[in-house]
Amino acid sequence: MKLKFLGATGTVTGSKYLVTSGSKQVLVDCGLFQGYKQLRLRNRSIFPVPPSEISAVVLTHAHLDHSGYLPLLIKDGFRGKIYCSAATFDLCKILLPDSGHLQEEEANFANRHGYAKHSPALPLYSEADAVRALKFFAPVEFGTRFSVSEGIEAELSLGGHILGAAIVTLYCEGKTVVFSGDLGRQNDPVMVAPTPIANADYLVVESTYGDKRHDPADPLILLGQTIRETAARGGVTIIPSFAVGRAQSLLYDMFRLKERGEIAAYLPIYLNSPMAADATALYQKHLHQHRLSHEQCNAMRHAATIVNSVEESIALNERTVPMVIVAASGMATGGRVLHHLKAFASDPRNTILFAGFQAGGTRGAAMLEGVPAIKIHGEYVPVRAQVKQITNLSAHADADEILGWLGQFKTRPQRTFITHGEPAAADALRLRMQNELRWPCEVPGYLDEVDLT
Repeated sequence: MKLKFLGATGTVTGSKYLVTSGSKQVLVDCGLFQGYKQLRLRNRSIFPVPPSEISAVVLTHAHLDHSGYLPLLIKDGFRGKIYCSAATFDLCKILLPDSGHLQEEEANFANRHGYAKHSPALPLYSEADAVRALKFFAPVEFGTRFSVSEGIEAELSLGGHILGAAIVTLYCEGKTVVFSGDLGRQNDPVMVAPTPIANADYLVVESTYGDKRHDPADPLILLGQTIRETAARGGVTIIPSFAVGRAQSLLYDMFRLKERGEIAAYLPIYLNSPMAADATALYQKHLHQHRLSHEQCNAMRHAATIVNSVEESIALNERTVPMVIVAASGMATGGRVLHHLKAFASDPRNTILFAGFQAGGTRGAAMLEGVPAIKIHGEYVPVRAQVKQITNLSAHADADEILGWLGQFKTRPQRTFITHGEPAAADALRLRMQNELRWPCEVPGYLDEVDLT
């Protein structure tokens, strides 16, 4: 049995792990690379393994850095099944077509305005490609072993990161291989804690926050304070947000802030992401996977005005009154938030508030580093607005929480592979695991392959 790392090495994106047993190859996660250009170019490179030779895919969750390459994999010949939780399938039905649509939209915009480096600019895949990919999905229940391919079984356990997120255990050749996926927080106000895992022969664990501890301060207080101060200046608070997970938590937080009187009841809040609105509705369908009641889900859904059309989105940019706009994407790599940044980033009264991790090479990371301007649609936009980050709004476990989850194993794995983290974070987690847990662990590189024997 072999394990090959096709992504999420030296970066928090592009998650793909290939497990080979005999003639069978199973891919765990199939995500897009994001951030630095040299990473994004991998999305257009020939896939390291012929997709037609892959027997099946098992997804940990729906975020595009874990699922967004699937339409391309199928376009290039994959014909197996894609196993995931029912909630992940529901979210992929929203996320993947939207990803294809956005890529088509951005390519068309680049062609119309003549700033593309390639003529014509082409999307990685189309909305139609993404819709076709949905036919290959096979949702499964949490806590039930199922056959992935001949000689390989799997089981999903609640990961707590976002709706439907799973820890994946593969059973093969008498061994167990556990993939943490993205681990959630122990005491998240919305999502449940990640399921403890007792045993694994081999473990692949994420390290997004492997070198950090989340601020113990109440993020709700910091969020309310930022919104109040911005509104007092007559400004607009722009919150780039992941449409799935982060947007829903923000809506619930803003409902609570208004309920407590910590932000004005009349302050307009807009959710400029029809996709995020659709994802929010799924929280009522999958009540057992989070902490909210039916009534709280309903309040979350109505905490903001939904912006559906492009015309409504454009109209927001012409408003000069205090308001809050939550819009995708979370690291400002694309989507409608770019148009809001073009409109509002140059005004010092406004605030650009990041509510989660910003991968290197993204506009979000650049703005937090203090760049004077960011490039959007071929033009440089001055950044004079205040730029802030509330890191403890993250849906990722921090280093202490990762160590706490690992500490629940009854026996230590034979080998642990630390992935899905930038180099400093992955190495910091490696050192802590070696020093505190006395576990043998390593940080693999891109396309490394190891024998699991």
